[in-house]
Amino acid sequence: MSAPPEPSQAPAFYNAEHYDPSKLVPENSVGYLMRKVMSSIRTQADAQLALHELTYAQWLPLFKLSLCETATVASLARDLETDPASMTRSLDRMEAKGLVVRERSTVDRRVVQLKLTAEGQRIAALVPPVLADVLNGHLSDFSHDEWQLLLSMLRRMLANGEALRQQTPSPTEPAAG
Repeated sequence: MSAPPEPSQAPAFYNAEHYDPSKLVPENSVGYLMRKVMSSIRTQADAQLALHELTYAQWLPLFKLSLCETATVASLARDLETDPASMTRSLDRMEAKGLVVRERSTVDRRVVQLKLTAEGQRIAALVPPVLADVLNGHLSDFSHDEWQLLLSMLRRMLANGEALRQQTPSPTEPAAG
C-alpha cells in the first residue's frame, strides 16, 4: 500500500499548476473569491427579500420548491447542501407562516412530501426577479460574451471537481495500491 501524498504533493490527476503553495494568498484564490462573490450575492438578496420577511434559509427552499412539483425534506436538504435537521427547522418556520405544507406519502408512510401553499407560490414568485436583479448588478460591467465565458469556466470547474471527486478515494475506502 502506498503512503498518501504529502500535503504539498498533489495527486497525479491534478495536472494544473496555476498556484504555487508558497505564494498562495486568499485574494488570488479562486475558491476564496467565489465564496466572497456568493456571500455578496446572498447578502444583497437577503436585504431585498427581508422586505417580505424572508431569510436565506427560507427563500432558497421556497425558490427550489417552486421549480418542482413536490420534494421531500431529505431531497431538498441534499439539493441545497444542508443537513436535514436544519432544513426541518426552516420548514417549521415556513409552515408556521403558511408557505408550505407537509403531506405523508400515500405510497410510503415514512416519506413526507413538501408542497407550496398558494401564499408560498406567491412569495416564491418574488425570488427570481430579486435574484436576477442582484446577479445582474454583480455582472454590471460584463459584456454578454464575458458572462457566457464566466458561465462556461464555472461549468468546467464543476466538471473538473466532479472528476476529482470520482478519482479521490473516500475516507471510508481503502487506498488503491
